[in-house]
Amino acid sequence: MIYYCCRTAVNDLVFIVDGSWSVGFLNFDTAKKWLINVTNGFDVGTQFTDMAVVQYSDTPRLEIHLGQYKTRQELIDAIGGIKYLGGNTQTGRAIKFATDHVFPSSMRTSPARNKIAVVLTDGKSQDDVVDAAVEARSQNIIMFAVGVGSEITKSELVSIANKPSSAYVLFTEDYTTIEKIKEKMQQKLCEESVCPTRIPVASRDEKGFELMVGLKITQKAKKTQGSLTSEMAFLLSPEMDFTENTRDIFPEGLPPSYVFVATLRIKSPVNKETFDLWRIISKDGVPQAAVTLNGVEKSITFTTTSITSEIQSVIFKEERLKKLFDEEWHQLKLLVRDIDITCFLDDVHIKQKPLEQPIPIYINGKTQAFKHLKKETTIPVKIQKLRLYCDPQQSERETACEIYSVVRIFKMFSKLF
Repeated sequence: MIYYCCRTAVNDLVFIVDGSWSVGFLNFDTAKKWLINVTNGFDVGTQFTDMAVVQYSDTPRLEIHLGQYKTRQELIDAIGGIKYLGGNTQTGRAIKFATDHVFPSSMRTSPARNKIAVVLTDGKSQDDVVDAAVEARSQNIIMFAVGVGSEITKSELVSIANKPSSAYVLFTEDYTTIEKIKEKMQQKLCEESVCPTRIPVASRDEKGFELMVGLKITQKAKKTQGSLTSEMAFLLSPEMDFTENTRDIFPEGLPPSYVFVATLRIKSPVNKETFDLWRIISKDGVPQAAVTLNGVEKSITFTTTSITSEIQSVIFKEERLKKLFDEEWHQLKLLVRDIDITCFLDDVHIKQKPLEQPIPIYINGKTQAFKHLKKETTIPVKIQKLRLYCDPQQSERETACEIYSVVRIFKMFSKLF
């Protein structure tokens, strides 16, 4: 599956590929096919993603330099034509070569938004990788490490990659199963391209968009008591306007997969109205993405783009969603992937429904929140959280522990066990 939503990202992307004797001719051909499939998710060229390939063994060899090819097909043909080196495993030397010579050789008129290196290896390096990786990261190069097989050293991959290692280190059993991590690699590269910002969550920073800040809710709205005594929320009123240029919030568009989270309280009479909790609209007024709450039908509609038609909508109208409109605090969570969408309310799985693959959004319009359907007027609600996380696994980590009823149930279970 090709991820269309970050095709036009502006990156300098360098693959540092193990060509030592331990790989073998057949496995090296498999690695090249994987490389082709991963790069298929990007448009190629100096206005988009420039890609380079370094093969290494005893010494690194520049197979494809940045800006050498202007089309995806030219790049694919060139990768397919790379000849296997053979030799020892000098990973640190290859990383230093990419840092000192490959990235500085970019021929762009303006710098790439991101400099990304992906190190693919199947064994322990015979030289030091730590200093080389530290130097690369000091040059603002984002380092991924992909380990193949049982001979790899996890600590070495962790020392190569950015932190946290859970996000920047990938593993696969052997070259025959490397295709299984293709989509995960594409997703990670897209996250770096589309989601450069960080949201502090517990002890880690998550990539995503803090919409409370981006839409200036924290500046414009009045502070109020949140769902717990320890939580702060904001009270919205009709005279407030939460509208910003989409390019200021999502400069590279939306990621291919994401988690939308909102913690809010909808009181009467708003809980009987229909409004867009969040929406992106093109310059021509065409919906690009939206989460719509219908207080009459007690339903949720998710709208996004479609590869076969201009827009598509998915409606959730399950009985358990009625709680969202009962005037209490609730957390709504939507896990959006390019094949399906899953709805959660207060950590309860509501429903999973299929999606057609979306296409990139237009960023020439505006992004809004808390607007009456097809109107510009703001609805008065209390909002505590409004975020969009880029990592789909954040759906599992983002719990509704800020909701009193969920906390109470958790405490009850804690006493039992």
